[in-house]
Amino acid sequence: MSAKPTRTQFTGRHMAVILVVGFGIVAAVNFTMASFATGGFHGVVVKNSYVASQRFNTWLEEAEADRALGWEVDARRTADGYVDLTTNGVPAGAAITAELRRPIGVRDYATLAFEAMGESASGDAYRSTDPVAEGRWTIRITIEAAGENWSSEAELR
Repeated sequence: MSAKPTRTQFTGRHMAVILVVGFGIVAAVNFTMASFATGGFHGVVVKNSYVASQRFNTWLEEAEADRALGWEVDARRTADGYVDLTTNGVPAGAAITAELRRPIGVRDYATLAFEAMGESASGDAYRSTDPVAEGRWTIRITIEAAGENWSSEAELR
């Protein structure tokens, strides 16, 4: 005669372990995702949303005035860390500055000044006076020339 294997009965203790482990996994995933979500946000976008909403039309008008100037700027980070700009339509003798900030992660800021490098095949060339650390940056370029102000924001890699 063959012996029949004994089968362990499913008890309340087994169900309790399954529930505790299951909810523990769900809680761990939720806390991990919440820490990722709050770790990338570094504060208030605007201090007073009502005041910001009152300036919205002004911001639109400033953006339209920038587009009407027809100035174009292409920013690239070189292998040695400097930022090269190529401008199109910008008057000679323009004063160009830029503010950089990290779009995510650690708060990091930099301010750049540029010096003219002459003409290139696609426009006037400028190079930053200081190098920039590697990684993702958001660059806000400001140009003052011929009594006009122009600004643009783009991603710099």
